[in-house]
Amino acid sequence: MQAELEQRIVGKETPRGGQALVELSNAMVALHREHFGRGPGAAKSFVTDEMVICLLSDIYTAVERTLIRAGQAEHVRQTRALHQEALKDEYKASVERILGRPVAAFLSVVHVDPDVAIEVFLLGEKAPG
Repeated sequence: MQAELEQRIVGKETPRGGQALVELSNAMVALHREHFGRGPGAAKSFVTDEMVICLLSDIYTAVERTLIRAGQAEHVRQTRALHQEALKDEYKASVERILGRPVAAFLSVVHVDPDVAIEVFLLGEKAPG
């Protein structure tokens, strides 16, 4: 199931937004790799006028997978949530740099099966001019 999900994420054409979408996905992969010790298996980003959504698959480290198998999925979710909260300014700054728009809010959620994370950035108003 995981391989099928990853193929669906990476196997489609990049929708509108082109290079910015690739940069957003690459930025999320780089941040995950830097802070979790490994990057996700696949990443895909979507942009609307008001938000950015980044879908990441195959996100868990070996330690997290061990904990999940041991029935500690909620502990893994809580730890990830605390970690994302601590790093929210770095995640927001990446999106702001790429899109040239302020980020008003950052939300992050992980799921165990399938093994995915969704990063959502609510965009602020465009700067005048």
